[in-house]
Amino acid sequence: MDSKIDIFTLIFLVLAVIIILKLRSVLGRRTDDDEIRRQRFDEQARTAAAEARDKVVMMPRRPGSATDAMADGAAATDTALADAEQKIRTFAAGNPPLIDGLLALHRVDATFDPEHFMLGAKQAYEMIVTSFAEGNRKTLRNLLSREVYEGFIAAIGEREGRGDQIDQSFVGINKAELMEIDMKKSTAQITVKFVSELITATRDKAGTVLAGDPKKIKEVIDIWTFARDTTARDPNWKLVATQAPN
Repeated sequence: MDSKIDIFTLIFLVLAVIIILKLRSVLGRRTDDDEIRRQRFDEQARTAAAEARDKVVMMPRRPGSATDAMADGAAATDTALADAEQKIRTFAAGNPPLIDGLLALHRVDATFDPEHFMLGAKQAYEMIVTSFAEGNRKTLRNLLSREVYEGFIAAIGEREGRGDQIDQSFVGINKAELMEIDMKKSTAQITVKFVSELITATRDKAGTVLAGDPKKIKEVIDIWTFARDTTARDPNWKLVATQAPN
């Protein structure tokens, strides 16, 4: 065998070395295209993982889960309802018709509170009595139904026409008693008996006292009915009827 290296073999060996070096230099670097492909691969992997999670059937949760929170909320609502009903029964103790009326009202208006209503009724009573004596039509308009307002305004007009004037001091309310509740479709009507004390006297143009006594406290009993549409946004009650005690 000839020990001399063929020139063509030598050329091929050199080319092979060059090619190997080129491949190593290329394979050892990360190009921009490689980075883009890697990011696409990572994104596809994350998407696949998310889709897999969406297909997982959730097992019942342990205590403290959202389901338990909903159950706790329902229980709290039931407790609040039971507390409200107990409060109503205590408020109207010994008066079954009144208890039934309050419970019926509470079913259509869960925000109704009899004690809160009575506080508002007392305030409204004082405002109406005082505004009538002063002839304050603006205040009366906001507190009375249309029919009652027209009656009050007519009486004020007659008084002013004669030149009469009412001197009045509101002493206070001795007693306010919730007497009756009536539901007429969505409208609730509540009748309240007021026992108040006033110092009142009606004078003519010359200042002569026509009625009442400017120096004497007088007890006054009024039975008034307030109404409100429970489906309306307006939370205010209005005076819809007045009557004298039997």
